[in-house]
Amino acid sequence: MSRRIVCPRCREGDALRVSPQSPRELVASLIWMVPFQCQQCHHRFLARRMNTAGPSHSIDRREHLRIPVKLCLSFSGGKVRGEGTVMDLSLGGCIIKSDTHVHLDDIFYLEIVIAEHEPPVEVAAMVRSVSARGIAFKFLRKAQENKRLLTFIQSHSGSTSSILTKAVAPSITG
Repeated sequence: MSRRIVCPRCREGDALRVSPQSPRELVASLIWMVPFQCQQCHHRFLARRMNTAGPSHSIDRREHLRIPVKLCLSFSGGKVRGEGTVMDLSLGGCIIKSDTHVHLDDIFYLEIVIAEHEPPVEVAAMVRSVSARGIAFKFLRKAQENKRLLTFIQSHSGSTSSILTKAVAPSITG
């Protein structure tokens, strides 16, 4: 049903529709052009809106594509420790199911088990929301800075972009 929008910079088909942020993007929306942001290289660009249904078409406000997963995790911060299951994962954060009580803007150290016989991936994250769906965390450092997490996300999203690979510096620990 929906067509994949290809980024004019990196030629990947992982662009998501985003909200207008500049006067140029607002004016363009009047002539059936809408802003998109590439999930791979983060380039913002305009493309023709194919849906003529108008505002009923939902805008994805996320910066990164979510990947549904079921991964074990433990987390700690201050006096709070908890365990849970990662339900979806992206380059920018994750959503987990956990019975642990947390507050908005709490910062935690997450340990996500992505492979059974390997040490967990360690990331710092901030609580962005708490709802019936789960606890939404935003990573404090981009996933591109953690080679193991980046590799896992790439392998599960079907993306083999060389742009992301180039973004991973040799000095990265992870």
